[in-house]
Amino acid sequence: MTIAKMTVSELEKFLRTEFPQAFSGDDILIEEADGISCRLRQRYGEQMLRPGGTISGPTLMALADFAMYVVLLSAIGPVGLAVTTNLNINFLRKGTPERDVLAQARILKLGRRLAIGEVGLMSAGSPDIIAHVTATYSIPAA
Repeated sequence: MTIAKMTVSELEKFLRTEFPQAFSGDDILIEEADGISCRLRQRYGEQMLRPGGTISGPTLMALADFAMYVVLLSAIGPVGLAVTTNLNINFLRKGTPERDVLAQARILKLGRRLAIGEVGLMSAGSPDIIAHVTATYSIPAA
């Protein structure tokens, strides 16, 4: 059973209009979003690498934050001013170069003013989590 207030196509349209600096190209794809969880794919590009040939921390943090934003919007609808108030990331293993990065996000608790969630980041084709993220979003008053 889905409880989404925005479909994937509605999310994509909203993000292209309201947040083009993060979602204007085709490097990030929303594969699914159902109001409780979502899966995003960031296509591999050399700009994602840090010295040593691993996926950079800023790349992973940005994707995780964006995944939380997407799952939250799918749950509450088009509230553009929902913002991150906390993000904690644990890097668990090296991300694989030349593979897309997947972000699997889910909401743990959704209140009227705060949402708490987690994101697992993985290299495509591997079940191993390369980073685990917890995040809190502030939801503006209606």
